[in-house]
Amino acid sequence: MLDLPTSSRVVVAMSGGVDSSVTAALLAESGYEVVGITLQLYDHGAAIQRKGACCAGQDIHDARAVADRLGIPHYVLDYESRFRVAVMEDFADSYLAGETPLPCVQCNRTVKFRDLLATAKDLGADALATGHYVQRLPGPELHRAKDGGKDQSYFLFATTREQLDFLRFPLGGMPKERVRQEAARLALPVAEKPDSQDICFVPDGRYADIVARLRPGALEPGEIVDRDGRVLGRHEGIVNFTVGQRRGLDLGNAADGERLYVLALDPARHRVVVGPREALGRRRFRVREMNWLGEGDAPAAGQRAEVRIRSGADPRPAALNLRGDNVEILLDEPEYGIAAGQAAVFYESGRVLGGGWIVQERAAD
Repeated sequence: MLDLPTSSRVVVAMSGGVDSSVTAALLAESGYEVVGITLQLYDHGAAIQRKGACCAGQDIHDARAVADRLGIPHYVLDYESRFRVAVMEDFADSYLAGETPLPCVQCNRTVKFRDLLATAKDLGADALATGHYVQRLPGPELHRAKDGGKDQSYFLFATTREQLDFLRFPLGGMPKERVRQEAARLALPVAEKPDSQDICFVPDGRYADIVARLRPGALEPGEIVDRDGRVLGRHEGIVNFTVGQRRGLDLGNAADGERLYVLALDPARHRVVVGPREALGRRRFRVREMNWLGEGDAPAAGQRAEVRIRSGADPRPAALNLRGDNVEILLDEPEYGIAAGQAAVFYESGRVLGGGWIVQERAAD
């Protein structure tokens, strides 16, 4: 099942969900020495235990139940302090800077694929396996999952070459339906458990409340203005908005019936800039902190790629060019709602070439 001898020891990151549970079960069934590890990342407390929210105490209980069913060792590691610093604090600071953060990417690149991976090596493991829907092909190369509807490659763009060498993704070639069938065949206690939907530390979707708790006093009201600086209304904090958003502006008759969208966020002046949808269209933007997984050490000048600007967007053809520490992306056609803090991920025939974080800038092309 893996490109490793069946005598190999494999640590499986067990979240308590069906995907990671099936990963552990299939590896154990194939004869690998499986060790399950569940990370305690954030304690919701007994009052917050609802379906669709990950990382709660119930998930740890479920992971332990699966490990007992499989007869494999299972450990729970307290990573709360690491998670708070690497993910939650970054989440709050990103919102206050007028960005739209991606905490799941931060969690993968730090707590999971840095800290947990190091722990797996300390345990003498030959690989760390997860239930992500992404393919690791010889090279190694990172590719989109066979099941395009479940593909998670966008969230793993920051995986380094060294990490990829140690990681395995057994579900990358399976459709979700088959994974459910395997869970039922193996009589796993989580076979019917719903998939996680929410960010684990924001189970009710109220991002502003989390930012206010992590950064007391940092949320400031401000003005909603048009592109010419004309004040159209007020807001209670820029963390309530993201580029491309239309709902929640509450401008009454200020827009004279025109449908307005968030064009930009100005954290220095606590302003939300709005305008018509056509003003959202951009072809040129930059990314920082690029992680490159393609050939060579960086993209060639003008290298062609397909670029995805958010998890639910289709990849769009573009050219890549290095600009100092950043990569400039020139899309063939304008894209709408390009938001700072989100990732731009580069693909070629399904292979992940790399990606970076979209830079905050007002200028539009």
